[in-house]
Amino acid sequence: AVTVFAISAPLEREDALADLAHRHGHRVAVRAARASELVERLAHVEVDAVLVAPEPPHLDGDLVRACDAAGVRVVAVVDDAAQAGAARALGVESVRFADGFPAIEWAIVTPHAAARESRPRGRVLVVWGPAGAPGRTTAAIGLATELAGRGQRVALVDADSHAASIAPALGLLDEAPGFAAAARLVRTSSLTVDELDRVAQPLQTSVGDVAVLTGITRAGRWPELAADRVAGVLDACRDWMDWTVVDVAASLERDEEISSDVFGPRRNAATIAALRAADRVVAVTGGDPIGMTRLLRAYPDLVDVVPSDRVAVVVNKVRTGGSG
Repeated sequence: AVTVFAISAPLEREDALADLAHRHGHRVAVRAARASELVERLAHVEVDAVLVAPEPPHLDGDLVRACDAAGVRVVAVVDDAAQAGAARALGVESVRFADGFPAIEWAIVTPHAAARESRPRGRVLVVWGPAGAPGRTTAAIGLATELAGRGQRVALVDADSHAASIAPALGLLDEAPGFAAAARLVRTSSLTVDELDRVAQPLQTSVGDVAVLTGITRAGRWPELAADRVAGVLDACRDWMDWTVVDVAASLERDEEISSDVFGPRRNAATIAALRAADRVVAVTGGDPIGMTRLLRAYPDLVDVVPSDRVAVVVNKVRTGGSG
């Protein structure tokens, strides 16, 4: 169905929203520089929804009240968690511009109170591989980018408790690792979608944007990635993104749980918790005798953690010199 929009935003954003609306088969009836002007125009023009920037002069209480009285939906188009919070303070739902116009369409047609509850939850894809360097991180980055290129909202998470490498691979600064910060928020029951936006680093690619939760900067920080915290972060990610791609460490050993009666953090808990939370697991191995042997030896431990029907094996680095 064709939706008739009114828009108030900075000129560049206003032009972008109007162009997207037209490209998706909708109509823009009103474009205003200020909320007060928009209120005056709405008294004479019928619209179905109002798109606004989340700050003055484009959004204020008078506009919200006028739209409520007319039964018109107001959606703030935001760039970050701070802007989303400003819109929420006025009782206005927000949509990230980076999520694309389909997210705006969804917000318009979905009842406000039920929007998040009725939207399908996102999925978790974990990239695992045996010891060595089979290409887990490269595969995770490639999968996240490919999903983003298909119009999906994507998070890339570094849950490797032994040698986190997504940040250096992408050239991102990681003095404050996002995944550890999210895990601490789980501990205090304060992890929200807005907080995930805050602690994530944006990665802009030629095909789409990816939100990155960087890994721990020192291997000695692994106790911060307890199993319940990792599971809590990935559960919150389902309400945040369509897909969460997780890079994990190789080791699946759980002997320390048997050999010790003392409750404490487990070095491989992050990997095992992520695998248990996964909807799909991509097992990456090198295409050479050593890599294949390592996969075959570790595979029984893998399917002991996650059902085999969720696992897809990918053979990487296939070349004649290595595989014969």
